[in-house]
Amino acid sequence: MPQELIVEREDFTKRLFINRAERGNALNATLVEALIAAVAAAATGRTRLLTIEGIGSRFCSGFDFTGYEDLSEGELLLRFVRIEQLLQAIYHAPFLTAALAHGSNFGAGADIVAACSIRIASPDATFRMPGLRFGVALGTRRLAQRVGVDRARQILQGSLIFGAKEAKEFNFLTAVASREEWPAAIETARKTAENLSAGNSALLLRLTANDSRDADMADLVRSLSEPGLKQRIQSYRQKGALQ
Repeated sequence: MPQELIVEREDFTKRLFINRAERGNALNATLVEALIAAVAAAATGRTRLLTIEGIGSRFCSGFDFTGYEDLSEGELLLRFVRIEQLLQAIYHAPFLTAALAHGSNFGAGADIVAACSIRIASPDATFRMPGLRFGVALGTRRLAQRVGVDRARQILQGSLIFGAKEAKEFNFLTAVASREEWPAAIETARKTAENLSAGNSALLLRLTANDSRDADMADLVRSLSEPGLKQRIQSYRQKGALQ
C-alpha cells in the first residue's frame, strides 16, 4: 500500500505530498494523523519552510466521508476536531508554510490552503467550502482573516465555487502560478524564509497571527454536537453537492 503522506527534506525545507490520488487526496483519519505528526516534527526541528502539495488531479478534496455511516457521532466529531488541530498547527507554525494547490478542492482541503502563510495555486484550481451546509463550523474565522468578513460571508453563505484568479484578487491566494513555475516559487519562498533568523521569523509570525484557537475549537465542537450530524451529512450528500 502506498504511503498516504510522502515527506521530503531539502536543507531547511520540509515538503509534504498528500498521496491519496484515488480518493482525490481526501483526508481520512490516518492521513490527518500523519500530517499532524509531520507538522509537529517540523516545529521541533530546523524547518524554515514547510510546503504541502497533492499528488494526482487535485490538491485535496477535503474530509473523507468513506464509511461515515458506520461511525458514531462521537467518532465523527473527533475526526473533525483533529482536522481543526491540524489547521491550527499549520496556521500557528513558527516557520513559513506554503500550500501549492491545483484542481478542484473542497472543504478542509481549501481550509489547509487558507491556513498557510504562502498560498499558491495553478490557474485551473477551484475552491469550495461547503461545511456550513451541513452545520460544521470549520475554519470560518481563518477565512475571514484572509479575505475579509463580507467576502467570507458571501463565500460561505452561498457555498460558492471560486477560481484561482478570483481567489488571488480577494487574498485567499497570494499567487497564481502554473505547476511548471512552482519550483521557482518554492525557491523564492525559501529565500524569504531565510531573511530573518529562525527566532525572529517565529516572533513575526506569532505577532501577526490572530490567535482564535480556543474560540475556533469551541465553535466547531458546538456545531458538531448539535444532534443529527450524520443525518445532516447524509442529506447534504444525497443532494449530490460533493464531487
